[in-house]
Amino acid sequence: MPTPRKEQVSKYINGHYHLTSRAVRRAFLCGFDSQSGCNYEYRRQWILDRLEVLAKQFSVEICAYAIMSNHYHLVLHVDYEQSLTWDAEEVVKRWCTLFPPQALKDSDDKQIDVEVVDAYFAHLAADEEKVTLWRERLADLSWFMRCLNEPIARQANKEDKCTGRFWEGRFKSQALLDDAALISCMAYVDLNPVRAAIAQTPEDSEFTSFAARVETQKSSASKPEPQTQWLLPFAETKKTGKPQAIQNAHVCLPISQEEYFELVDWTGRCIRDGKRGAIPAHIQPILQRLEIKQDNWIDGIQHYGNHFYKVVGIMRHLLEETERQGRKWFKGQSAARLLYQ
Repeated sequence: MPTPRKEQVSKYINGHYHLTSRAVRRAFLCGFDSQSGCNYEYRRQWILDRLEVLAKQFSVEICAYAIMSNHYHLVLHVDYEQSLTWDAEEVVKRWCTLFPPQALKDSDDKQIDVEVVDAYFAHLAADEEKVTLWRERLADLSWFMRCLNEPIARQANKEDKCTGRFWEGRFKSQALLDDAALISCMAYVDLNPVRAAIAQTPEDSEFTSFAARVETQKSSASKPEPQTQWLLPFAETKKTGKPQAIQNAHVCLPISQEEYFELVDWTGRCIRDGKRGAIPAHIQPILQRLEIKQDNWIDGIQHYGNHFYKVVGIMRHLLEETERQGRKWFKGQSAARLLYQ
């Protein structure tokens, strides 16, 4: 029996999650379908464009993504505390950007007077019950995924002139309990095209956060590309070589982006070549800081999807989450002992 979503996701608490949605019957509805001869690669851009819209309105930050031919992966950070800093009008504006009210739609397609819009927003902001509901939804993982999947499904069905499901069912989610679980999951997501033999290296992958970050770094660090400026950044590197948090901003991990690039690039080459090899000396400290056992790192990334199920983390955090949910055990405890310190 599936676990209720409210038990899987800690509502009103900040947290990281790995989410997956797959096209119905695993069809290549976002890629090249060899059976029908249709190429739907352009639909992957639909998902990316929608992610950018949602990241700017929800109190949910995007750490990593990989958009494949028949499914996609997301690593998200739900920042419930951020939503509490918004005043009522901010909540209303964000919600109405996603769901424009009928009262503001002009049948003549003319620009509505700004004063009329402001007055309407002020009217909505005065409704405390409605504002409270919208604030909770804007920090809700299920509502984020609903606002992502439903428009894509409608757009694809309209194009295909059909009805019915586009996605298999409700999205799958994993709670990432600590930095060790987070970096393992992010590397697994960014390396999806490499593991599927679609790309030789992580930077050659299309529609992944890794490739987007690399491209942004190549172009200009001072002028982020539109596709990456809404991604949650990494820590910056001091002149001493030690990472530090970016001022007034959350970060994905307590390591620099360069360190993450090196770790994932080396991991991807090992996976693609089918060779374990030795972990380079300059990569070892990254794993040590995040409490990851170096010898089992490659195996953990290659078989991440089989090792863990609903929650991922070092052993003590898995036991704490098991107790919180009133369960006896979670799949992945033996893997946690092998992979994490």
